[in-house]
Amino acid sequence: MSYRKVNYEEVEQVSSAMHFLSDPLETERVGVTVARCDPGWNSQPHDHTDNGHEEVYVLIEGEATVIVDDDPVAMETGDALWIPPESTRQIRNGDEESAFVLVSAPSIDDDEDGDGEWLLSGFAG
Repeated sequence: MSYRKVNYEEVEQVSSAMHFLSDPLETERVGVTVARCDPGWNSQPHDHTDNGHEEVYVLIEGEATVIVDDDPVAMETGDALWIPPESTRQIRNGDEESAFVLVSAPSIDDDEDGDGEWLLSGFAG
């Protein structure tokens, strides 16, 4: 089989919001998490200095604030936010449910080929 499929609702929820999809999808170079955040929910502040992963947070439903290095970034549906590995980040949800797709991957510096560039030609995404 050349693909793997999983429904995030069938993946055990962690920290009352996060559905980590990388293990069930058996990804090798990308992390994917769906976060369904209840009203008033806050994630734990953290960074990815140890593993060098940059992240993109895409808010697909609702409104929330992401704190990046003590700087509050207001997010609304459709917003995407890039966060470098060394920055501390925390989701703070407001009064209504919100939903994020969180994507993480090694920084370009971690590229095994050492050329420091992502292959983007022909990329339709």
